[in-house]
Amino acid sequence: MAPKVEIIESCMVAPCEETPKHRLQLSNLDAFAPRDHMPTFFLYKPNNGDPNFFSVQILKKALSKVLVTFYPLAGELVFDEDGRPVVDCNTKGVLFSAASTSCTLDGFGDFRPSSTLDRLFIPSVTNPKRSCILLLFQCGGVCLGCASHHSVIDGVTLFNFINTWSDIARGSNMIISAPPFLDCTVLRARSPPIVSFDHIEYTNCNFLEDKFGQECETTILTLSKAQLNTLKHGSHGERNLSTYKAVAVHLWSTACKARELADGQETRLYMWANARNRLKPPLSKGYLGNAVLKISTQLQVGDLVSKPFEFGIAKIDETINSVNDEYIRSLVDLWEKHKGEKEKIKGSRSYRTVDFLVVSWLSLPTYEADFGWGKPWFMGKASMKYAGQAYVMRGGPGNNGGVSIAIALESENMPRFKKMVHMPLEAKI
Repeated sequence: MAPKVEIIESCMVAPCEETPKHRLQLSNLDAFAPRDHMPTFFLYKPNNGDPNFFSVQILKKALSKVLVTFYPLAGELVFDEDGRPVVDCNTKGVLFSAASTSCTLDGFGDFRPSSTLDRLFIPSVTNPKRSCILLLFQCGGVCLGCASHHSVIDGVTLFNFINTWSDIARGSNMIISAPPFLDCTVLRARSPPIVSFDHIEYTNCNFLEDKFGQECETTILTLSKAQLNTLKHGSHGERNLSTYKAVAVHLWSTACKARELADGQETRLYMWANARNRLKPPLSKGYLGNAVLKISTQLQVGDLVSKPFEFGIAKIDETINSVNDEYIRSLVDLWEKHKGEKEKIKGSRSYRTVDFLVVSWLSLPTYEADFGWGKPWFMGKASMKYAGQAYVMRGGPGNNGGVSIAIALESENMPRFKKMVHMPLEAKI
């Protein structure tokens, strides 16, 4: 039986000062972003010594202050006639709810993404607004769940907002480290638009197998520091790889094996590249909006699983190194050239069941949200809606140098994946 949740209060929190009222047209990269909410949550251990532990009033007051600076997040998301996202900066505010439940945190195991977590930890959103819920557990622990629409912000912006909110709640007088930069015209299309690359990730109509209705299983796996070092440096220190590249190839190869794909099958690895420092000039650190783009590389399964580990790494390097200012401008122009043609541009959801997506949260400040009662002891995604994806992130407090990986895979393939991913790594690479 699903835990019962009792709503204590629910209200709209608006900026505490007057903010500009206008319509903010977002960029073409925002138009490519998934049109749903990012379900993220933060768990905090009980603190019986402070009567104001996660005070609703403190959180709401700090939220009203941070929305002065991040005022587009207090507006409403709409779409123009071309399907481009626009924020109506009308200061209607953020939906904030406080709730309690009779269950304890111990009953949730490893907090792997699931429909139960999504229903309990994430506020119900019926329209494209940003929402927060503060859930109080019987054990004294707290969950802060957030639903932020991906058409407006990416992960970098989300954590900048959350961490700035927590700084204000904590009483910090520090200057905002990355004030939001709202000028989306820095990513406007050229006139006329010039599409210099194929951008197959967004345009190939053969990649339309619907994975949302597919039954999948989720899990959270950990690679220890020793296992990670083996992936990055080899058994005898013969290489020096980044954490993301090493883990991505390992997961991609393991997924192909678990799916029992034929050696001659083509498989594609999808990744998200941050455009901020690749543009000329670079985007402001506080750019508010989506500044990421989907990229990919392709191999035959036999080459990926049988050839040396470095073979897959070289393909990733080739793809990542190709993402420069011209590549990004070309993608921006692609949407401009074909805006309104829904069958031409499929957005970020076009995946085949033989492909795999690996998203890196390694560089994001996922465990910095200290609202005055300590940093979270766990942070994660509440749901993962389709098979064939993984999120790689650092562990929380006490992390020993390994990585945590949230994975969604077809239910029939997950048992094999779990067995294979933790086989002695030296024997695999």
